[in-house]
Amino acid sequence: MLRPRIIPCLLVKNGGLVKTINFANPKYVGDPINAVRIFNEKEVDELTVLNIDASVQNKEPDYGMIKNLAAECRMPLCYGGGVKTVSQIEKIISLGVEKVAMSSAAVNNPDIIAKAAAVVGSQSIVVVMDVKKVTSGRKYEVWTHNATRSAGLSPVDFAKQAEDLGAGEVVVNSIDRDGVMKGYDMDLIHDVRDVVGLPMTVLGGAGSLKDIAALIDSFGIIGASAGSLFVFKGVYRAVLISYPSRAEKDMLTKNQFQVA
Repeated sequence: MLRPRIIPCLLVKNGGLVKTINFANPKYVGDPINAVRIFNEKEVDELTVLNIDASVQNKEPDYGMIKNLAAECRMPLCYGGGVKTVSQIEKIISLGVEKVAMSSAAVNNPDIIAKAAAVVGSQSIVVVMDVKKVTSGRKYEVWTHNATRSAGLSPVDFAKQAEDLGAGEVVVNSIDRDGVMKGYDMDLIHDVRDVVGLPMTVLGGAGSLKDIAALIDSFGIIGASAGSLFVFKGVYRAVLISYPSRAEKDMLTKNQFQVA
């Protein structure tokens, strides 16, 4: 039976685990392999690792790091960062990664979605949309390269295009909410959820388990991803890897968690 997924998202820069606020000022928080080992013990649903250096610096994916992460992971792993070609996607999958995420490559060359899906299967192709609110009201645009370049695309239109081309999942990542820990952008999620039927994960803004509960309560079967929530603790943002207990997760995914 399908159920919501609760997914830690780890950002990697220069080989280290970092956390950002509004995609800026990365703070070093530790070693990604150590974080993976802790998440193994906590039996997380799935793990996402995004290399935020790769596309900006026009680097190849770090296959050595990916191989080490995949070897350590005991949960489904999604990797993104620097992916530009179908052959790169094939190599990453061959290292033991279940899903490969694309952002700028999918924006600049949407045909890669269909080509990659034909080779490795739609279930392994994830399109990440980094989204920023650009005017008053409810207008959003997709941005790339760590929120430094506007793609001039509506996330609603691009999500639908990704689905039509064969993507297996879409990730909606709010630039405005990144690291702020004040709740997901529910309007943005609603806009995208209305037009696509493929699996959807949201990222950016979760500050408590109540935020995840509110997301699941509103949208049902969805991926609830978070970074800061699972690596920081308290108002001083001390580094502490965490994840809901099995009992908490059962309450969250069965809509029995107290939101109010």
